[in-house]
Amino acid sequence: MTTVLLVEQILNGLQFGIMLFLMAAGLTLVFGVMGLINLAHGSLYMIGAFAAAAVAAATGSFVLALAGAMAAAAMVGALVEYTVIRRLYARDHLDQVLATFALILIFSEGTRWIFGSFPLFLDIPSALAGPITLPGGIEYPRYRLVLIVIGLAIAAGLALFISRTRVGIQIRAGENDREMIAALGVDISRLYTLVFALGAALAGLAGALVGAIQSVQIGMGEPILILAFVVIVIGGIGSIRGALVGSLLVGLTDTLGGIFLPEAFKLFMEPAAATTVGSSLASMAIYILMAGVLIWRPTGLFGARA
Repeated sequence: MTTVLLVEQILNGLQFGIMLFLMAAGLTLVFGVMGLINLAHGSLYMIGAFAAAAVAAATGSFVLALAGAMAAAAMVGALVEYTVIRRLYARDHLDQVLATFALILIFSEGTRWIFGSFPLFLDIPSALAGPITLPGGIEYPRYRLVLIVIGLAIAAGLALFISRTRVGIQIRAGENDREMIAALGVDISRLYTLVFALGAALAGLAGALVGAIQSVQIGMGEPILILAFVVIVIGGIGSIRGALVGSLLVGLTDTLGGIFLPEAFKLFMEPAAATTVGSSLASMAIYILMAGVLIWRPTGLFGARA
């Protein structure tokens, strides 16, 4: 195992974690503020990717594609919150799960009807194509490095928005005592729509950014949704800082586990058996991590204790 490979895999884990953060940040806001289990969050990720591919094909601009992805996901999210989600706040979690699972099916078939069943492809902009040479002579894809920078910038901006702005203070207050801020004159319905649209926009942006390094296809949001739920459980429901830390932990654990565990087992097992056992254990590593965190701190790393 060379130093170059180690650094490359750490960067891959960071990039994967940052993309998970964009998904998990919106999900943890919705879950923490509204108490809503939204299984359709992955569909908003898919909508963002398809919108970006469509805008890029029409305009040739990657920046417009990202803007289109965020706008499309935010508008769909606001519409869904207004027409469906707000009727579920007073219902139990089973009703929320069933309703949002139905939304997954509706969005998947609706997207298939509009775009067809074949995958779409979103090209990396020419300015970000190719590798960049890092200190130590390490070559790493320029686009993936830019994803890390963009994600960290968004995390910083979101933290400032939540902690320093009037709307952010209302969001945090709504998480703790929604009846009180309603009594103080805050329009709860509008606040919930804003939170849901913000979460949807972040998911759409993540879908667009990932769409340039993977194919854009029906159902692409469901696998990452599962990981996003793991992230918010590890980080703590409602915590942006927890979502960031949890995302990085999951990204690094998943990436490094897939590389190092098979190699570690080869030290005392046959190569074929070591690869099988190591790969199987690597696929379980993030769930083992989640279990360990919950045993140590049941509310997650940064979750508020009751």
